[in-house]
Amino acid sequence: MPRTTTVDCAGCPPLRALSFDVLGLIKVIEARDKQGGIPKVVERWGEPDSTKCVLAASIDDSKFNPLLAVARKNGTIEVLNPLNGDLCFSIPRVTGDDLRPENDAITGLHLFARKKLELGSRSCTLLTCTTDGNASLRSFEETSRSEFASNGIPRTWKVCKAGNILCSKVDGSENYALFGGKGVEVNVWDLDKCTEIWKAKPPHKNSLGIFTPTWFTSATFLSKDDHRKFVVGTNSHQVRLYDISAQRRPVISFDFRETPIKAVAEDLDGYTIYLGNGSGDLAAVDMRTGKLLGSFLGKCSGSIRSIVRHPEFPVIASCGLDSYVRFWDVKTRQLLCAVFLKQHLVNVLFDTNFADGGAEGSHSMGDLPAEAQNADETQNGDDETLPVKRKKASKEHKMNKKERNSMKLLKKMKEARSQNPRKVAKG
Repeated sequence: MPRTTTVDCAGCPPLRALSFDVLGLIKVIEARDKQGGIPKVVERWGEPDSTKCVLAASIDDSKFNPLLAVARKNGTIEVLNPLNGDLCFSIPRVTGDDLRPENDAITGLHLFARKKLELGSRSCTLLTCTTDGNASLRSFEETSRSEFASNGIPRTWKVCKAGNILCSKVDGSENYALFGGKGVEVNVWDLDKCTEIWKAKPPHKNSLGIFTPTWFTSATFLSKDDHRKFVVGTNSHQVRLYDISAQRRPVISFDFRETPIKAVAEDLDGYTIYLGNGSGDLAAVDMRTGKLLGSFLGKCSGSIRSIVRHPEFPVIASCGLDSYVRFWDVKTRQLLCAVFLKQHLVNVLFDTNFADGGAEGSHSMGDLPAEAQNADETQNGDDETLPVKRKKASKEHKMNKKERNSMKLLKKMKEARSQNPRKVAKG
């Protein structure tokens, strides 16, 4: 039986997220203050098609002319408008006659925000990498309305000579990228020169003399401002911290649970990372010491495939093969909300420029859980229907009734004394 957890929805701050699944569907999830902070699916883009399974996605959520890039199983790359899902342009996959797109699928995709600002308001630059290690850096510019053309000659290079690339990541400055995979040691490349500047060495053998084969499954830079430190997860449930300015072997290495690491994401503080593995475990780790800060409450029932941190709110989102997108509080590590989306999910992204259309001060109200807001509203409603003055009036009414009874008794005693004073005195 799958492991499930029933948790009351505490509500989320105003946010917007995009989910991607194995049938090629893109679903938009929004949480608004007027809905009590409960995330709901508001849009669905595309039609179910297993040949259009989403392999990788990247977003440039700038305020003006935002773009969303999606790599699919059939080898095409689509650039969409993340606001309404309209297709801006599509890049077909060019392969040989004897090579199918599924045999050399796209495993890494990055949409450059910096290049877009330099080249123009309606231009973009894409970095792609395939399983065989074929990396490509291409620029596209809008020639006419809704028509894009390649700008210049694309730069291509080979990341590895053997093995399969399974993970890649571009740093915050968008000048460096790292690649790793099965049989491929993690390496760092300078994107301006398209040259390799660093390559890792495999760790030493263990006490039994057993060598762990190279198999990297996920990677991320520890900080957006520093490309020298990055964290990788392996298929042998190891988490490694590399520092290219110190040495070629891991600086810190430790095991996490007993299943492969499937997703790694960095925090804004520059030293905390979030891990997700194949059995649904989600945890936070301090990479300065390798200490486990704690696991997130609420067990996932499937492999976690993507983790993303919101740049403004203390919230992370995770998704995986259990078809749920879950939103977590990074401070308390408790589940805020979970949305069921029917298909196996492969990626989730935040639209950071989403603004709630509610009243002013929505962000301040969004920081509070929905339970606290509902409690305040319920309390105010009770005060209107059952005011405190009404309760006091009922007590005073009871006291007045007792006083009236005592006054009547005293009056009767006075009348009896006036009519027969001797009998009253003897008595």
